[in-house]
Amino acid sequence: MLERKKLKGRTQVTFVLPGDEPAGPVSVVGDFNHWNPAAHPLEVRADGMRAATVTLPAHSGHSFRYLAAGDYWFDDEQADGHDGANSRIHT
Repeated sequence: MLERKKLKGRTQVTFVLPGDEPAGPVSVVGDFNHWNPAAHPLEVRADGMRAATVTLPAHSGHSFRYLAAGDYWFDDEQADGHDGANSRIHT
């Protein structure tokens, strides 16, 4: 799930997944963090969901995926679109 908050000239995007699926650590990786799994690990929120927040330029498009334990890559089904293997978000 993607949560968005418009800011002046930017968009704050929060990538949200269930707290227990998939099991183990998960990171959001994309062109906005040079596909670095250490840059944005999802952390457990008070509501039990896991999330990571990234601030991106407004009116831009970005590719991303999730990376879970065991080198398990997966997409966000609620993304704005897909370009081959990657999910896409438009701010």
